[in-house]
Amino acid sequence: MPKIAVIGGGIVGSTAAYYLSQKPDVRLTLFDDDQGQATKAAAGIICPWFSKRRNKAWYRLSNRGAHFYPELLADMAKHGLSSKAYEKKTTWIVKNKAKTADDLIEIAKKRQVEAPLIQKIAKLTPQQIRDKVPQAQTQATVIVTDAGAIVDGQALCQDLQTLLQAQEGEIIRERAQIEAITDNSLTINDRKFDAAILAVGAWLPELLQPHGYNVDVRLQKGQLAVYQDQSSSQDLPLIMLDGEGDIIPHHHGQIFIGASHEDDMGFDLTADPSVLAAIEKAAADFLPAIENRQAAEIKVGTRAYTSDYAPFFGQLADHPHIAVASGLGSSGLTSGPLIGKELAQLISGQPTEMTLADYDVNRYVTKQ
Repeated sequence: MPKIAVIGGGIVGSTAAYYLSQKPDVRLTLFDDDQGQATKAAAGIICPWFSKRRNKAWYRLSNRGAHFYPELLADMAKHGLSSKAYEKKTTWIVKNKAKTADDLIEIAKKRQVEAPLIQKIAKLTPQQIRDKVPQAQTQATVIVTDAGAIVDGQALCQDLQTLLQAQEGEIIRERAQIEAITDNSLTINDRKFDAAILAVGAWLPELLQPHGYNVDVRLQKGQLAVYQDQSSSQDLPLIMLDGEGDIIPHHHGQIFIGASHEDDMGFDLTADPSVLAAIEKAAADFLPAIENRQAAEIKVGTRAYTSDYAPFFGQLADHPHIAVASGLGSSGLTSGPLIGKELAQLISGQPTEMTLADYDVNRYVTKQ
């Protein structure tokens, strides 16, 4: 029975470990030190269809990733857990320029053919905005769609890990180090494995550089503020403001505001409320009820980006028993679960759905 390790308990690693744990011929170990994961500081917005980003491979991955969520939830329910971490949500896309809004509507309408989640796209009148959210104040153009969703990444990872433990999958709560790599095995924290998935995001260079690899990954710090608002959070739509700020209603009366994009901060996980000031102001300008409230919590995580902002996943060219993923940036929760399942399929010798050449690891992970 092959012994497979997954390093990284974020959304990619937890999904990969969950699917591997359901295979009767695999002994699965997940290493999760629970530190700095982008998943746990992510806003949780699933709505890729209104992006003007030109990278077609990125869009295919994001679109398929968004549509994969119902499949993932159905699989989890079949295995005994009905996760509440994912919720379909009416979504508002706010654009200060009417022309920009019109352009995005045309883009999204063209994408409807391959995006069955999109049933409705429209523009809201000022009166419709006030009817839905009486406190909203805006002169911008607001697009409304029924296609969006929100995900509590931390809760989803916990649910996935609960299911893998139910199948006797092992979780080790410590930082993993790769001590040795051979042609058919690797040693992690003094334990030998037949294969491994490295789903550590921004920490991938740290794992692979000691073994002679260059890794094209740079770091970006992200922060978001969490507010408690039992009275209005359940009635709010998901509001994607023009710029960095978003207003994201979550369960338990929580409203997330964020997130920041801070380069050149390394692995700094220190909460810095001043960085969020401009984002919080933009949110309060749209929704004055937020103004002058104190955030109950600030979530901090580290995203991974490549030099061309494209994600990658697949097997190492010289060690196909090692699969990796990184570079997901702020799209991690959208595409992460799908990538996790793809890696589980790949490392266990089964067919994958996506065209792996579009996300070629060899462009980003090379020998020194």
